[in-house]
Amino acid sequence: MGSTKLIAATLLPAFLALHLHAPAAMATAAGSSNSNLFRDYIGALYNGVRFADVPVDPRARFDFILAFVIDYTTATEPPSPTNGRFNVFWQDTVLTPAAVAEVKRRNPNVRVAVSLGGATVNGRPVFFNVTSGVDSWVRNAVDSLTGIIQRYDLDGIDIDYEQFQVDPGTFAECAGRLVAALKSSGIIRFASIAPYGNADVQRYYRTLWAAHGAAIDYVNFQFYAYGASTTAAKYVSLFDEQIANYPGANILASFTTAATNTSVPVDTALSACRTLQGQGKLYGIFVWAADHSRNQGFKYETQSQALLTDATTY
Repeated sequence: MGSTKLIAATLLPAFLALHLHAPAAMATAAGSSNSNLFRDYIGALYNGVRFADVPVDPRARFDFILAFVIDYTTATEPPSPTNGRFNVFWQDTVLTPAAVAEVKRRNPNVRVAVSLGGATVNGRPVFFNVTSGVDSWVRNAVDSLTGIIQRYDLDGIDIDYEQFQVDPGTFAECAGRLVAALKSSGIIRFASIAPYGNADVQRYYRTLWAAHGAAIDYVNFQFYAYGASTTAAKYVSLFDEQIANYPGANILASFTTAATNTSVPVDTALSACRTLQGQGKLYGIFVWAADHSRNQGFKYETQSQALLTDATTY
């Protein structure tokens, strides 16, 4: 896989899902421009990280993204797809409904979303799979996600499938109809997608964007998956490529705080972010993931929010 989220996934216990982002702004023809949106994935590594551990700058718009819900069951071996019936695979003994309520109470600028998919479960690949037709998948997904979202009082969803056993059109129809149904019923306020620079993965997400981009608020592009040799200038060039690939999108820059020598270094990513901000293109930043960041005292969460809210910090 091109995504370094998969590297992080190997740390999960064998019975758990493994892997590895004011009102929401709708995508417009203008595309990304500077804003103060910061997003942090959380909960995939089962290392006890809490919402309260992560510093929240009151000047930022801050989204926690729970990782993950997956339409798979571990009741079978190997785990098997459930045709849109989603189950919780984040550390829900720590990131509970009460914890969601508390972080929102303490921080009025915080929203909480949930990410769909991921790379593996029980060490085996997670595929986007439709086993009983599009209508059935969408119906099951809407029903199961509505229950989870309402139980945890969540605000939005993120779509992060990385492997597929359907054609791009089927994926686009399922994901697009899911977002439309959850928005029209008021269950969610925003939705994002999380592609990365793999040609096959891009085919799926660009098809989804072409058909349903007006309903997708943010593109959490995994720029860190391009590799450790990426320079700040190359990062900016790759960002411009995604502006062309997802016309009109609010594209977020990104980095990972995982201990790896295969990803874009954090300092390189932040240097590129300053350049993008100077060009008026830095809509926001997301981090994979708070679970890793606790080892660094969440310093990069602090730096990113400062950059987004007060450029004079640097």
